[in-house]
Amino acid sequence: MKSVSLHRLIVFGRYPRPGKTKTRLIPALGPASAADLQRRLTEWTVAVAKRCLGQTDARLAVHHDGGSKKQMQRWLGKRDIDYVPQTQGDLGSRMFRSLQWAFGQGARRVVLVGTDIPGLAPDHLEAAFDRLERHDLVIGPSKDGGYWLVGMSRPENIFDGIAWSTATVLESTLNLARSKGMAPSLLDPLSDLDDTEDLEREGLGNEAAKPYLSIVVPTLNEERHLAATLVGARSADAEIIVSDGGSTDLTVAVARDHGVRIVEGPKGRAAQQNRGTGEAEGRVLLFLHADTLLPANYVDHIFETLMDRRVVLGAFRFQTDLATPAMHWIAFWTQLRAAWLQLPYGDQGLFLRKKDFWAAGGFPQVPIAEDLYLVRRLARRGRIALTAAPVVTSARRWRKIGPLRTTLVNTAIAIGCLAGVNPARLAPFYRLFPGKKRL
Repeated sequence: MKSVSLHRLIVFGRYPRPGKTKTRLIPALGPASAADLQRRLTEWTVAVAKRCLGQTDARLAVHHDGGSKKQMQRWLGKRDIDYVPQTQGDLGSRMFRSLQWAFGQGARRVVLVGTDIPGLAPDHLEAAFDRLERHDLVIGPSKDGGYWLVGMSRPENIFDGIAWSTATVLESTLNLARSKGMAPSLLDPLSDLDDTEDLEREGLGNEAAKPYLSIVVPTLNEERHLAATLVGARSADAEIIVSDGGSTDLTVAVARDHGVRIVEGPKGRAAQQNRGTGEAEGRVLLFLHADTLLPANYVDHIFETLMDRRVVLGAFRFQTDLATPAMHWIAFWTQLRAAWLQLPYGDQGLFLRKKDFWAAGGFPQVPIAEDLYLVRRLARRGRIALTAAPVVTSARRWRKIGPLRTTLVNTAIAIGCLAGVNPARLAPFYRLFPGKKRL
């Protein structure tokens, strides 16, 4: 049974979703980058809140708009946090009901703080609880006329009729509080982060120039398939980098016609993908084969998968453009291998945070199965997850030599790699695919 804490600290925010959070920053950042900024600000706020708990003897709760309890726990952790969904209504009614909830839990002093204050520090929260020893209301004013914190020692609705998102929010709230006999105490003003001017003020102006996602497409003579792949990958949240290994057909011209970035150098899929990553500006990487089509809203799937802080690598489910019973069975067993053995392959579209990619050493310089080696390295660092949506990859290998033979060759290569066989000895197996271009 949980002990009743006389102090309650509520972090009041949203579960980040591209297109749904930090909407005023979407024109500058893009939907996913705006949501990612919300994610980072919330994580910062929770970290600050946890640092002050020992000094204030408070219990922490996160009152969230959107997201399930399971999603919140995967994101922010399970320990020492109560997760409570926000109620319906405007901002004022939701804040008041959150405060009421805390008093209903037996708290004597309650502090509620927002999640868009980059300058927040533990001292600010400790000062708020300290003021409530002598005042029945404490407010942390923001420099735009609103406020970033409100705390009470008794529940009182001081939010009715407030014109939210205007410069008069603080003044109107103070007037209503005084009319109800409250004696407010004001903390030092802080700046929130809501629009592009705020980005510049906080030194985050360069965020607008960088995408959320960098898609690296290694190519070698892929003129037939590349155009469709590039069209399907277009997104306001992504840059596309074609890393070519010396194509002699029109691959580079196709990439240039689609306006993507082009990096050229010696062939070798591992080297090409590492080279492309070296030019990437996004926080998140997606390695995409030139004959693989992404699902609709693929950025949302990537974003949600990486909201789980335990996940170090994600991949899409596997599907090909060949709809036969044999290929359906292959797809089924591929899902089992990827999920149970934590072993997705490169043709499933591997994605991860750029910092995790470099921490794992990037793709190893091997002649074959570089994706498998990277996946095994990453599996030792955290979880590997699959999205609900599939990519659709070309079945050209299966069409040329048949589903059974292709599967046997792929399996033999994988088993050899996992058993520690030198990749150079396994590379000749790849020649069993007629016409297949090994990068």
